[in-house]
Amino acid sequence: MDDLNTERPGGESHPSYWVATDEQLLVGLRTGDEQAFVTLVTRYQGSMRRLARTCVRTSAVADEVVQDTWLAVVRGVDKFEGRSSFKTWLMRILMNRARTTGIREARSEAICEASAVDQSRFDHSGQWTSPPQQWTEDIDDRVRAGEMAAQIQTAMEDLPPQQRVVVTLHDMEGLTSKEVCTVLSISESNQRVLLHRGRSRLRQALETEFGAE
Repeated sequence: MDDLNTERPGGESHPSYWVATDEQLLVGLRTGDEQAFVTLVTRYQGSMRRLARTCVRTSAVADEVVQDTWLAVVRGVDKFEGRSSFKTWLMRILMNRARTTGIREARSEAICEASAVDQSRFDHSGQWTSPPQQWTEDIDDRVRAGEMAAQIQTAMEDLPPQQRVVVTLHDMEGLTSKEVCTVLSISESNQRVLLHRGRSRLRQALETEFGAE
């Protein structure tokens, strides 16, 4: 799939597309409206790359997974019945392809779930009962802030794959717990454990690096 230009010929974009809902854009997609497709790609491309990258080794392979996913969306859009949101449906297609690609790459990173979790740090909905200190308020310069951003990225990459993808979907992409379960085909209890453990590992890494209490 070639890279898409998000502007119409002559450099003018159609402003109404950018405020349209996914449902409205799907109507256009089903009728072959190219600009509706371009708008959906623009809206979700970054999220899809981040999610695919949790399952495959390189950004180049992640881009291939994203392109393959969009082809599947175009071919299967008439079968989409709207039982879930378009975003949930899209991410589930992406995850299926990313996992298959990851297996094909013979990625054998072990999933370690043996570490203990302090359940008192989370409530029943998976939110912090004792939120991490807002370290950015104490950071006086952009270099320090950049160091923290880099540490967060490193900590995310060091998470076991299943924890990383759950944290990415829930905390970075804003999916609800139910939507995460749908995308990953896992139970609510499994999702909760993975989310708690992923957050706990992230917090521990950041507290170690920045001395948060």
